[in-house]
Amino acid sequence: MQKATHDGPYDAVVVGAGAAGLACAGDLCAEGLRVLLLEAGDAPGGRMRTDRVAGFTADRGFQVFNTSYPQVKRRVELRALRLRPFTPGVLVDTGGGLRRFTDPSRRPKESGDLLRGRLASGRDLLALSVLSARDTLAPASVLRRGTDGTTREALAAAGVSPDLVETFFRPFLSGVFLEDRLETSARFFHLVWRSMLRGTLCLPAEGIGAVPAQLAARLPRHVLRTGTPVAALTPDGVVLADGGEVPSRAVVVATGQRVAAELLPGLRVPEGRIVTTLYHAADRPPLEEPVLVVDSRRRFLNTCVLTAVQPGFSTDGRALVSTSVLGSPDTAETAAVLRALGEVYGADTSGWEPVHRVTVTDALPAMPGPTPLSRTVRWAPGRYVCGDHRATGSLQGALSSGARAARAVLEDLGSGAV
Repeated sequence: MQKATHDGPYDAVVVGAGAAGLACAGDLCAEGLRVLLLEAGDAPGGRMRTDRVAGFTADRGFQVFNTSYPQVKRRVELRALRLRPFTPGVLVDTGGGLRRFTDPSRRPKESGDLLRGRLASGRDLLALSVLSARDTLAPASVLRRGTDGTTREALAAAGVSPDLVETFFRPFLSGVFLEDRLETSARFFHLVWRSMLRGTLCLPAEGIGAVPAQLAARLPRHVLRTGTPVAALTPDGVVLADGGEVPSRAVVVATGQRVAAELLPGLRVPEGRIVTTLYHAADRPPLEEPVLVVDSRRRFLNTCVLTAVQPGFSTDGRALVSTSVLGSPDTAETAAVLRALGEVYGADTSGWEPVHRVTVTDALPAMPGPTPLSRTVRWAPGRYVCGDHRATGSLQGALSSGARAARAVLEDLGSGAV
């Protein structure tokens, strides 16, 4: 028996309520279109979700919120998130203890480790200063048009020595790009470096899931439907997993790359980076400072005491420690990570309680340089696609691709092309 057709037709159906889908649906609604946003999961957010586990607040994978993104400034009420910042810069485990790498323009008194002979030579400091000044002051459009290659090539061209690359840039950027060869697009690196120098890295009081929750709350009633997976696209709209049909003049696929490729056969999507985040509870914080720690010896990507950033992430006073590693570690590898954390923090980790583990298979799209920083959002007449895999793999990229898809829909509907 055929399922009943859902009410419609709509001007646009958006499939997927991650950041891109929320931005697209929001922009279309703002223009007065009749929009339906369909989400397969039980809540909006895509990868930006937060779990409550054993009395702790834990995001689905370690995530930070960057206040400098233009799309964030346009769409998000920052005060409502009750943001608390990380300490600017990072601590680097070099095998001889933790060294502080920080922006001297923000915290000059804490820049001692940048003195010659500790973390960087005089030539490296000059190269780093020139690189940072250029990326900070240049318009983003200029950086986007620059010559592309790999991040490693860009650092070499800037005069950064292999020593500083291995001491700082590779360990730090491995956690940003989720790859440890620095093969990611040089243009994307410059944009990321710019955003970090210009912005503040923070955590919302309710976890990263508060960001998409805020975007969803601004949609008109009845626009968002959760628990509604889409099985296929049709010439007239979409077919749901339960067999129901939703007619629509335009359909925007705003899912992750794997589902997008299934719904739009022939769509070329990048590979996804895999990362696992381990959450441990400790009776006392191994580090009181809200700072990110990275490892130059490749045992993990980064670690931090989340409750030093947001004390409300714990309901019983224990500390919550987050540690991310590439891939999906087995039991022996996880135990090795815990031993490494003991060395780095100078703490006994044998009593730390594992409270959560999250493996994200498509945490970021792979962006080996050279690569385009944006891809078309028009797929076929009346069919569109957006997501961070169509732009730079970041919240800014996801939101901007959703905005581009909305503009394309509005242009085509207005011109009668759909």
